[in-house]
Amino acid sequence: MNAYGLIGQKLGHSFSPGYFAAKFEREGIQATYGLFEMPSIAGLKPLLEARPDIRGLNVTIPYKQEVLPLLDTLTDEARAVGAVNTILRTSAGLTGYNTDIYGFDTALREARAGEPPLHRAVVLGTGGAARAVVYVLTAWMGAQVIQVSREAGAGHITYERLHDLDPASYQLIVNTTPLGMYPHTDAAPDVPYHLLGPAHLAFDLIYNPETTRFMQLAAQAGARTCNGYRMLVLQAEKAWKIWSQPH
Repeated sequence: MNAYGLIGQKLGHSFSPGYFAAKFEREGIQATYGLFEMPSIAGLKPLLEARPDIRGLNVTIPYKQEVLPLLDTLTDEARAVGAVNTILRTSAGLTGYNTDIYGFDTALREARAGEPPLHRAVVLGTGGAARAVVYVLTAWMGAQVIQVSREAGAGHITYERLHDLDPASYQLIVNTTPLGMYPHTDAAPDVPYHLLGPAHLAFDLIYNPETTRFMQLAAQAGARTCNGYRMLVLQAEKAWKIWSQPH
């Protein structure tokens, strides 16, 4: 029986096991899905040596970038983004994919259905998920991106400088940080929420809780909101297509 799973540092409240267990039962698929917590990415090799039945893995915080040197090949998209969230294991080795790209692109297009093309967006965070988001916004949608981090650096501004931006200059603000994720549901990024309005979409990659503090504050200012659940489902289904295709 083929096995699949999720690797990460802390996986206690993961969406994936329940989702795949229900999918396997519903579709009559003989497979298992497990959680593999690792204090460091060095645990990947021993896991695969001990579990030859593992055919595919999802990758989450904080290993989407750290896992790259351990893979044999990358898809063009994963290489362009510099982050992997899905691994396929075959006799030829380990191939890294990024299904966050498909998940975010599709979920965002659904959330913005009927709206004019996106010209400018703000992305909060600089981690592996942020890389996929920025890739979609720039390479696929042709938008200009302002990336925000706690510390100044090449290619991004600080939250302090975000408060100086004209909110009319961007139509989308995406939270890719873990701020507001369960159980720390009172936290939210330091954003000038009072300047947002109906012309803005506040997209949070977090799915637990369903409505984050980031979304609540944006909605109170009149902005439209979207959480990360749809993106999560889409990237999971894309991962399954990769794992289940003939190799």
